[in-house]
Amino acid sequence: MAALCSEFGDLVQIKKQLISVISLCKERGLVHSVKWASELAFALEPLPKNDLPPPAVFTEEDCQDLDAFGLAKSYFDLKEYDRAAYFLRGCRSQKAYFLYMYSRYLSGEKKKDDETVDSLGPLEKGQVRNEALRELRVELSKKHGAGELDGFALYLYGVVLRKLDLLKEAVDVFVEATRALPLHWGAWLELCNLITNIDMLKALTLPDCWIKDFFMAHVYTELQMIKEALQKYQSLIEAGFSKSTYIISQIAVAYHNIRDIDQALALFNELREQDPFRIENMDTFSNLLYVRTMKPELSYLAHNLVEIDKYRVETCCVIGNYYSLRSQHEKAALYFQRALKLNPRCLGAWTLMGHEYMEMKNTSAAIQAYRHAIEVNKRDYRAWYGLGQTYEILKMPFYCLYYYRKAHQLRPNDSRMLVALGESYEKLTQQVEAKKCYWRAYSVGDVERMALLKLAKLHEQLNESDDAAQCYIIYIQDVFSCGEQLEHAEVSTALRYLGQFYFKNKLYDEASLCAQRCCDYNDAREEGKALLRQISQVRDQTEASSTDLFGPLSSNNTPVRRVSPLDLSSFTP
Repeated sequence: MAALCSEFGDLVQIKKQLISVISLCKERGLVHSVKWASELAFALEPLPKNDLPPPAVFTEEDCQDLDAFGLAKSYFDLKEYDRAAYFLRGCRSQKAYFLYMYSRYLSGEKKKDDETVDSLGPLEKGQVRNEALRELRVELSKKHGAGELDGFALYLYGVVLRKLDLLKEAVDVFVEATRALPLHWGAWLELCNLITNIDMLKALTLPDCWIKDFFMAHVYTELQMIKEALQKYQSLIEAGFSKSTYIISQIAVAYHNIRDIDQALALFNELREQDPFRIENMDTFSNLLYVRTMKPELSYLAHNLVEIDKYRVETCCVIGNYYSLRSQHEKAALYFQRALKLNPRCLGAWTLMGHEYMEMKNTSAAIQAYRHAIEVNKRDYRAWYGLGQTYEILKMPFYCLYYYRKAHQLRPNDSRMLVALGESYEKLTQQVEAKKCYWRAYSVGDVERMALLKLAKLHEQLNESDDAAQCYIIYIQDVFSCGEQLEHAEVSTALRYLGQFYFKNKLYDEASLCAQRCCDYNDAREEGKALLRQISQVRDQTEASSTDLFGPLSSNNTPVRRVSPLDLSSFTP
């Protein structure tokens, strides 16, 4: 933290750098980098007139290319990329060269997207390629070898390499781009998207600049290292960026990723107050509203975004979530398809569309959608998990195991992945592995409260009655200590088993208590009464009065276990 604060000691200097880089990116048509830097600059105090950075120095080549560059930039802004490239083809300045190459790249991308939308259905595997990429790679490679590329041109070279799936070379070039021009956020973001694990991140030699902290926080979020990401963002807020809507949105996304729904919702609501016309990240906000089944809020958000811009990817995803919550799955899938027509690389839309096809029992379409999501981002655990669920429906446990393992690797502390893995192992009769998964799921915090039950039932099947009883005891104590309703789905199952278990072990006080509790549940009432009758027949009249087994079930708050605690350590991976 101290190191971070020293880097951010001179916020005036940072503001000057941001103003300079905004101007440089604006000239080159790098609109997303302009937006990011502008949002960050807006979060800092305005500079006095005397502190404003001087305009960029013109070179002789810049002066010669001035008219052609001005004309080409006007065409570029109107998305007439071929026309812009035509008028820049003889220019020699670095700025004009970048715009010339960038125009050619965007022209190829636009033609590819148009052809994709025209010729392909929503789930077809697109073989349409940007035809300009190979030529651009050859030309940029020559200049790169001669050391003639500036930071912006290196960034474009990296993008071309990534599009051609030359990922290792792309990483090296993006690192070079960040070193040549540390303040260009676009290069950092592209690099972030190529980092697959923490070891790869540590191996990179990155420039020591304040922007690196924003990059590290972003990478941590992407790699699901949420604790580290939140620490970084908190440090950035304390360093002077407390008004940054970018940081608020990133923290909200981080909380969404660890399913801290209350915190995430509070931050998104704060973001909406500060920036009411914002569309970015609103699809994530809608996911949270969907999970909480907040129909009126989701409806309001969808209507609001339609008024702002109904042809944005995020808007289509929000409307899709709204229809999904209303169980109108065909309409929901239609809107996710619309989102993908606007941006075929929209990860969330592919994953959500997979969910909709699952709801419609169209497993082959769901599998295709999830596979597309993985192609867009191999780190998307939801797509791997969705594939596992799809193959579970198809009763193909070996496939399930593969996909659930992938999801678990991405979310090692998510109990849902571990429970799913345990179920797959159980179906493949690998009981030892299944036990490990269920116990681990309980240890990391079982969000769905299913792991202990599944572990107990597995012990039951294997006739390991002591272990099963121990799991049921912990399960019941957890349910009651959380103050949950006694109608919790499987409490009666646990009480029924424990009643019989204690009866067989001649622990009649505990058996009686469990039998009495069984009478609170419709599905276990008859068995509870029958057990009480059995106990009364064999019980010694001189036996001491019943002592409570579960603290919360009586006035005695100190739980007394009549079964000695059983050792589950052998099942801990």
